[in-house]
Amino acid sequence: MASHRRPKQPSRARVTVLTTAAAAAVAFSSQAANAAPSEKPSKDEVKAKVDKLYEEAEQATEKYNGAKEKQEKLQKEISTIQDNVARGQEELNELRDSLGLAAASQYRTGSIDPSVQLFLSSDPDDYLDKASTLDQLSSQQVEALKKVQEKQRELAQERAEASEKLKDLASTRTELGKKKKEVQGKLASAQKLLNSLTAAEKQQLQEEQDRASRDSERDALTGNVPPGSGRAAAAFAFAQSQLGKPYVYGATGMSSYDCSGLTSRAYAAAGVQIPRTSEAQTGAGTKIYSVSQLKVGDLVFFFNDLHHVGLYAGNGQIIHAPRTGTVVRYESMNTIGGPFMFGVRV
Repeated sequence: MASHRRPKQPSRARVTVLTTAAAAAVAFSSQAANAAPSEKPSKDEVKAKVDKLYEEAEQATEKYNGAKEKQEKLQKEISTIQDNVARGQEELNELRDSLGLAAASQYRTGSIDPSVQLFLSSDPDDYLDKASTLDQLSSQQVEALKKVQEKQRELAQERAEASEKLKDLASTRTELGKKKKEVQGKLASAQKLLNSLTAAEKQQLQEEQDRASRDSERDALTGNVPPGSGRAAAAFAFAQSQLGKPYVYGATGMSSYDCSGLTSRAYAAAGVQIPRTSEAQTGAGTKIYSVSQLKVGDLVFFFNDLHHVGLYAGNGQIIHAPRTGTVVRYESMNTIGGPFMFGVRV
């Protein structure tokens, strides 16, 4: 006779868990259905985020500029060393040829010196270490062999130096690539944010920037600030002639600039060579820590890491290349976005 079992009933705890989960799912679905779509960031919020990204991009730009400058310097040094090695090798070959001709002459007369014979078939460094053989050489041959030895050592040192610089160059190129990628990433993120604005909002931002620049120019020109030296005045005049040209990271003119590209080109136009990067430019002259002591044409540095530089225009205003999306313009020192650190009188 078949047995009939009663189906097992779910436990009270299991029923409670399932009921709670079902209720939560219903509540979540209801909230999701009724939730308002996320609000679009305001124009000012977008501007604040974009400004921050541009600041970070400029920091990376100055590192990029430093790596690029180092790369160019290493390339020149390596080229010089390689030229020296090539010339040294020619001199070494001539020294060896002269010894070879002497040996050939001795061979024809049957009087080839065994020491010269040894030299021609082995390393003269090893040979010269054997002092007991030196008395077998003429004074002229001793001098010639010593010159060969010295030249070989010079060439070995220069080749080793070139090898180290080539390794440094490879490392610098890698760093350059990373910084370039970092800059491009920051700029792409900023552009994505800007693209979220309407045409009207973009126009408003541009008008605000233009108005601020005009106000800064007016304030600078109406201020009573002593001009700098003749060269500082010439550098400032050059910067004025570049007003309106776009900011491009890594650029040094004449169609576009980054911040230190503008200042270095301005002083070059005045006949003064200053370093390429903002940080290095801090050592180009005498530091001035009070804004009231600044003169027109002085370099002015901002942010704790000194990644931004401009030229003092007077009355608390500067001319600078601010960041991507802007042009060379006048701007108040109070709106740079970072603290004024000090000025430098070149």
